[in-house]
Amino acid sequence: MDKINLIFPYSPFFLLLCVLVGVAYAWLLYSKQYNWSKKVNYTLAVLRGTFVTLICLLLLAPIVRKIKNDEEKPTIVFAIDNSESLKMSADTAFLKKKMQEINNIKDKLEKNDILTDVQFLEDNSASNSTKNNLLNTKYNLQSSNLGKILSDVESNYENRNLDRIVLVSDGIHNQGVSPTFQSYNNPIITVGLGDTIAKKDLKIQTLFCNKLAYLGNDFPIVAEIQNNGYDDRIVAVSLLQNGSAISTQNIRIKKDDISEVNFVAKAAQKGLQRYSVSVQVLENEISTQNNVRDAYVEVIDGKEKILLLAYAPHPDLKALRAIIEKNENYSFELCVVGIHTPKEARYDLVIAHQIPDLQNGGTDILSKYKKLGVPVFYILGEQSNLGAFSAQNDVITTSARTGQSDNVLGAFNPNFTKFSYNVEALSILSKLPPLSVPYGDYQTKNNSDIVLFQQVGSVITKKPLLAINSNKTSKSAVLAGEGLWRWRLEEYDLTDKQEVLDDFFLKIIQFLSSKEDTRKLRVFTTENEYLSYEKVVFESESYNDVFEKIYNTKVNLSIVNEAGQSFPYNFVIAQGSSRFEVSGLPKGVYRYKASANILGKLEVAAGEFTIKDLQLEALNTTADHQLLRQLSDQTQGKFFHINQLESLEKELLSKRKPNKLTSTEEMLEIIHLRWLFFLIVLLASIEWVARKYLGSY
Repeated sequence: MDKINLIFPYSPFFLLLCVLVGVAYAWLLYSKQYNWSKKVNYTLAVLRGTFVTLICLLLLAPIVRKIKNDEEKPTIVFAIDNSESLKMSADTAFLKKKMQEINNIKDKLEKNDILTDVQFLEDNSASNSTKNNLLNTKYNLQSSNLGKILSDVESNYENRNLDRIVLVSDGIHNQGVSPTFQSYNNPIITVGLGDTIAKKDLKIQTLFCNKLAYLGNDFPIVAEIQNNGYDDRIVAVSLLQNGSAISTQNIRIKKDDISEVNFVAKAAQKGLQRYSVSVQVLENEISTQNNVRDAYVEVIDGKEKILLLAYAPHPDLKALRAIIEKNENYSFELCVVGIHTPKEARYDLVIAHQIPDLQNGGTDILSKYKKLGVPVFYILGEQSNLGAFSAQNDVITTSARTGQSDNVLGAFNPNFTKFSYNVEALSILSKLPPLSVPYGDYQTKNNSDIVLFQQVGSVITKKPLLAINSNKTSKSAVLAGEGLWRWRLEEYDLTDKQEVLDDFFLKIIQFLSSKEDTRKLRVFTTENEYLSYEKVVFESESYNDVFEKIYNTKVNLSIVNEAGQSFPYNFVIAQGSSRFEVSGLPKGVYRYKASANILGKLEVAAGEFTIKDLQLEALNTTADHQLLRQLSDQTQGKFFHINQLESLEKELLSKRKPNKLTSTEEMLEIIHLRWLFFLIVLLASIEWVARKYLGSY
């Protein structure tokens, strides 16, 4: 019930004064004799007195205080597990029967002034008709995230009159945080579906393999086969590539045990390859979906080639080798001038250790690769030809003197944002021994970024110790000192690991060796891997000759599956709408090609992605009612078996939460009440029209 009060900033006696002003005004005007009846005269006087009184009342500026009371009925939310595991372990007719009984409970709750709502594991997939009639529930979700549905319910009903949550589930949880590890503000009643007795099943529990392999190399694929309920026997396990069997093994499985099968596959084709391990289907298996599991391996043709070109043997060379060989994508080659000769015509990166040198022994080799546009990472030392170095590098200039050196620490530049580093981890730099840096002045060239400053003692100078530059022709970097090997040894002495510095320099090397993307059309998927129920999302960009983004570009997209079947699409790159989504593709490896006419020239972009079948629901079909009991105990709820729905109904009706009363207060100056304005205008208009009609002014 709403309550309305008037609050006066002045004494309430002023109300009497307003009335007196209105009466006095009406008496002065209508005390004279007019040519109309007394009844009409009194009526006009009342009209005049009323709206004058109201106008005077407005001058007092009273405030209207309105208190609105809302009553909210309690709500019970039914959280329904609509995952595939329920369909696998229970009869469809049985599920429909029990859902009809839950529908009846909902109807009885509504008749007793208790609101109800239904939410599913994936609530967006459920229409209103499904929520109103649970018989239409589709058990097709490929994972069970019970913790998420419960937290979503509490989030949706925050600050509302939520009574209880009724979770109808088999208790199988295979994604996200376990519901028993979360806290809840409302009691959770659980209803146990499914069979807690393990059924006979032979399944591939896990599948291990490298995600990356190199063309022509062999790599292992390991499968763990779990046997539930079958006696010891021999079964066949096969390895398939893109659907064709390439190897088969017969193994002995033991009852209620896990067996391991090892395969060796050869990376014979470039690109993403789908490998499957399939185990023989036995009689009376509860599920055959888990007898096959897929693994996706990207086969690449060769590694990025990195040349370490050195003037002479040095402990830094071994340190650099150890860092680079941590990344299996890099092929490392060491070339000491006068001892070795570079094997490749071109490299992805050259690390020049003290080259250009004083004897100019390696200068010609370095110049050869620089002309080809190969990025160079310079490392200075006592044998560096600093004059030649300053002339040919794009990063820093130095007036250092040959033969003189300074001991310098490294201080990280907090304003460096080219790529991210763990600044806290890099605090170890202050504890490392100094590098030997040629003594002199150092300055960065245009567009160079300082990564490390030179620190002498406790003073951090503005001189660069490590800097990088990425111009239009090639990238380059300079480390202005030698002694990296001491840094790695000291880090190991301090931490028993060699991670911080290795990661630090690997990022520099990765930045230098990575290729610049100069394509005018770029179409790529947001992920390399998608699950079978997810949409494949393409991002697209188009550029003009100066690499400014342009829009309204029409793109033709062709997606090809493993069987060679093509799926054509087309879309337009528009400002604020650069995404294109494709759904409904089955599992497998897909390659795509996008083309567009940009400024009169055909531009093409290509790539590949995989769609995986999650199979989480097939891995375990044995109901976990213990989890449901634990969840109810933690939240002061109760557990009911699906055959105890009558008891559930009594529980929900017998402990009804009271209605929630909410009061809201609104303060409003009376002058803002529109109806009052129109009332005054109406009263004045009626009086004026009547006087005119009666022949007076």
